[in-house]
Amino acid sequence: MSKKVVTMGEIMLRLSTPNNEKFIQADEFDVCYGGGEANVAVSLANYGHNAEFVTAVPDNEIGECAVAALRKYNVGTQNIAKCGERLGIYFLESGSSMRPSKVVYDRAHSSISTATAADFDFDKIFEGADWFHFTGITPAVSDSAAVLTEEALKAAKKHGVKVSVDLNFRKKLWSSEKAQKVMKNLMQYVDVCIGNEEDAELVLGYKPGNTDVTSGDLELAGYKSIFEQMVADYNFEYCISSLRVSHSASDNGWSACIYSRDTKEFYHSKEYSIHPIVDRVGGGDSFAGGVICGLLDGKDFKAALEYGVAASALKHTIPGDFNLVSRKEVETLAGGDASGRVQR
Repeated sequence: MSKKVVTMGEIMLRLSTPNNEKFIQADEFDVCYGGGEANVAVSLANYGHNAEFVTAVPDNEIGECAVAALRKYNVGTQNIAKCGERLGIYFLESGSSMRPSKVVYDRAHSSISTATAADFDFDKIFEGADWFHFTGITPAVSDSAAVLTEEALKAAKKHGVKVSVDLNFRKKLWSSEKAQKVMKNLMQYVDVCIGNEEDAELVLGYKPGNTDVTSGDLELAGYKSIFEQMVADYNFEYCISSLRVSHSASDNGWSACIYSRDTKEFYHSKEYSIHPIVDRVGGGDSFAGGVICGLLDGKDFKAALEYGVAASALKHTIPGDFNLVSRKEVETLAGGDASGRVQR
């Protein structure tokens, strides 16, 4: 059964170098649109849920292009405000092998960064909603956006909506100190918390154990310990983390883990070897979208995690921010068929 899911954040114009070129080589850019919460909305719409995206875009042709990109994939856009000066932009230099990808933001004074709660009717937006998803990116954009995020969370809770967050620390947007000051307060509204160990440390202040997310050294006991602390402090129903083993920009191991507050079980998914990676941007968002879909569908938390891991593994094979795979494709991979054979 289709459920109503609301996500809120910034959609941006993405300009990426073609053919893995460095910025200095590029004479042109590939154009698409994306952003954390928009990417989650597209995933959920693709899986058949009623996904609504809340944002602000400028009242001009570029703003319309961003809205059209969402409509193309059946995301609801009636709650997008037309206000502010400009659409945020990010430039992507796609890495390969041992050369990492690089992102340069040009999003100061974007429409969402200056929007306020007066630009939205949150009672109408959350009427009949089942789920609300946000990330740590939106509050990082501006102080005004942080206030807007909390107003949305208050309205979601007033309407009895389940809330998920992807902590998503972005060091180019704010410091760890500022992130903790803002995000710790917002955790009181959250039911499902998604974020890797680095996010847990930089956004919520939990000291890591023996796991090094840079080297890809995964110590699962460290995740379990941190998840237990997070549940004790914030009463999250689930704590979830994707686990990326980065052998190179082109070759990653990909899995995830989850901890259940009610059963006190810790579960680690199967691991996928993704090589070669076509585009890893949006990988975490596709994971969140898959897990949310699994939980909305009524899957148990282990099956929901496996659905999210399979969905995000597939996203790494698709150019652009959006995960455009179908339910059938995700279920096929989650069911064990990773052969990649031609479907005739």
